Amino acid sequence: MTEQLTADISAEEIEAGKRAYQLDRDHVFHSWQAQGPFNPMTILKTQDSYVWDGEGRKLIDISSQLVNTNIGHQHPKVIAAIQEQAAKIATIAPQHVNDARSEAARLIAERTPGDLNRIFFTNGGADAVEHAIRMARLHTGKHKVLSAYRSYHGGTQLAINATGDPRRFASDHATDGVVHFFPAYPYRSYFGSTSEAEETERALKHLEDTIVLEGASTIGALILESIPGTAGIYMPPAGYLAGVRELTRKYGIVYIADEVMAGFGRSGQWFSVNHWGVTPDLLTFAKGVNSGYVPLGGVAINNEIFETFRERPYPGGLTYSGHPLACAAAVATIHAMEDESMVANAKRLGDEIIGPRLAQFAAQHPSVGEVRGAGVFWAIELVKNRETREPLAAYGGSSPEMNEVVAAAKAAGLLPFANFNRLHVVPALNIPDDVLVEALDRLEQALVVADKFVTG
Repeated sequence: MTEQLTADISAEEIEAGKRAYQLDRDHVFHSWQAQGPFNPMTILKTQDSYVWDGEGRKLIDISSQLVNTNIGHQHPKVIAAIQEQAAKIATIAPQHVNDARSEAARLIAERTPGDLNRIFFTNGGADAVEHAIRMARLHTGKHKVLSAYRSYHGGTQLAINATGDPRRFASDHATDGVVHFFPAYPYRSYFGSTSEAEETERALKHLEDTIVLEGASTIGALILESIPGTAGIYMPPAGYLAGVRELTRKYGIVYIADEVMAGFGRSGQWFSVNHWGVTPDLLTFAKGVNSGYVPLGGVAINNEIFETFRERPYPGGLTYSGHPLACAAAVATIHAMEDESMVANAKRLGDEIIGPRLAQFAAQHPSVGEVRGAGVFWAIELVKNRETREPLAAYGGSSPEMNEVVAAAKAAGLLPFANFNRLHVVPALNIPDDVLVEALDRLEQALVVADKFVTG
């Protein structure tokens, strides 16, 4: 990897990184990790679609960190906006009007579908989900929440219980009123479907059966990722989201679209529900709203639910709701996305570069079971056997084989995003074409490693 050592990082910066690593191991408690064996990567510098690790290696970031640096690292317009806001109002209590929050709310409301015109700001995606469910429960007077298996909604108490993947197991005591249902997932259909049309029909029948058997009079909300993120970027088949919307209307259930990861241009639309022309009652967002430069999330609220709280106080809030630094970053991010046509560019990158190249991977590498996605939001599902679809790592875990594949991606000069048996291709919306092509060339080196583990 000596070719990736650059003059961008000094010996002094590498030494500072070593000290930071030691202090981290002495004092920092990391999320989602057994603390002892964890060996975190040190990051010394970030710029555009690159990061530099603790050894000074320049890596192409195709993870967008946690799929949130949608406009890349250190965008100058956003950095300048944060600096300018800090010099004006660095912080203010949420009950006071400030121009950064007001303008951020206007810009977001202009881009959300339908009548989602009111914005409640949170600190991130998990508490956006918590508050959306609280609003739905208070609006309907009903407590239960429907959520899909193979989903992720956040790490706080209710959000992790709404989550439909193994990360909830340790905290799930079945006391939070969440009922899970099977999603529409054509590649690994829970309904024995052999076509997208069958999957849509059978998944919607299953969902309606769940509503009827649980009792519609007890169900306040249904929360669904428009395109599931860490759960696999599996695209809902045609008609599915429209059918979900119809069922929620039929049974008086608030439909919450979780757009925390899929929103703000990630899939080539401002919000992923737009691909299917669906308007939810509530929409949660975070991550890409300001590219993660300052923590920010929120709930977009339709007119009907807003009216519930016109005279009735909403019992919830956060000290940092609508924090001026975060909102100034959101304003600058949205303007930069508009000025630089990033949403259209994300669609172009998916249509012209990522999609075709991943299709080639699927044709040429027997370890690739399926590729799927849109915009700059793609997954490569790795299998040991295409016929049986046996995953390269079991659901809910990793494997020595998958670890070797991820190590190969890093050795090739990538900062990858991997979960279970999948590699995700989720670069910034504004990654240059040549950098993206180079990243995909490097990623293919990891697929060569994956091919070694194919058994049939």
